[in-house]
Amino acid sequence: MNKQLRGSLSLFGAVIIWGSAFIAQSVGMELIGPFTFQAIRCGLAVLFLVPLSFVFDHKPGAVKRWLDPKLWKSGIVCGLALFAAASLQQVGLVYTDAGKAGFLTAMYIVLVPILGLFLGQKPPKSAWFSVALAVVGLYLLSCMGVSQINIGDILLAGCALAYAVQITLIDRCAGELDGVRLNCVQSLVVTVLSVPFMAFTETVDMGNILACWLPLCYAGIASMGIAYSLQIIGQKHLEPTTASLIMSLESVIAALCGWLILKETMTIWELLGCALVFSAVIISQLPGKSDKR
Repeated sequence: MNKQLRGSLSLFGAVIIWGSAFIAQSVGMELIGPFTFQAIRCGLAVLFLVPLSFVFDHKPGAVKRWLDPKLWKSGIVCGLALFAAASLQQVGLVYTDAGKAGFLTAMYIVLVPILGLFLGQKPPKSAWFSVALAVVGLYLLSCMGVSQINIGDILLAGCALAYAVQITLIDRCAGELDGVRLNCVQSLVVTVLSVPFMAFTETVDMGNILACWLPLCYAGIASMGIAYSLQIIGQKHLEPTTASLIMSLESVIAALCGWLILKETMTIWELLGCALVFSAVIISQLPGKSDKR
């Protein structure tokens, strides 16, 4: 299997988990606060990823590789961006509706190639067409009939920028680093930074935490543990603009899961939006004139 296909499949796996995790997050947040959910979710990811790293790494020196300074520097930097993105999204959701939040968050697909230009990365011309097509699709999927702008929208715009930075940092930092270990470190960073907000801004109720153990486990182990590791692995083989387009499918998967699992209805505009985002991702995967089969 060539590297680009392997990277694409890894990211497709990530977005399927992320999209379905919206249901777990929605159910879990009915009982506990956003930072409580975030701290426990990421803590569970760390507990899952540490032993997993040894399962996949049978070579001598597995423990020593945890002491690699580059791993910790990269993990801390990526974790800071991820914490900013996740926190801004959680707070922004308090002030705006979920549909608009999904659209604004997914605007990292526009910001990633722009950030890349500043770093000397020039995406192919076809990528810009795919980005434009995806933006139209995401608008139809999330924002038809929504016109008001509020403080939540500004926070979510910041969230999109933070996610764009995180995606760009993964592209720059991952290199030859182990994806599971790197994800473990960034998850640890998000956990540590979430705990003070949990302690000082929310009421921690162990009964409510235990009552939503299943959403927490799915969001922590599957979404944070597995999916973010797949993101890091996938981005090693794809340029950032293409990777961000595939990851924008998260909104589509979330809408489809709501339709299939929660029996939510989808309008003709939402279905058209899903089709346009899928088309944009497929177009971004087509080989260019210079690509050899």
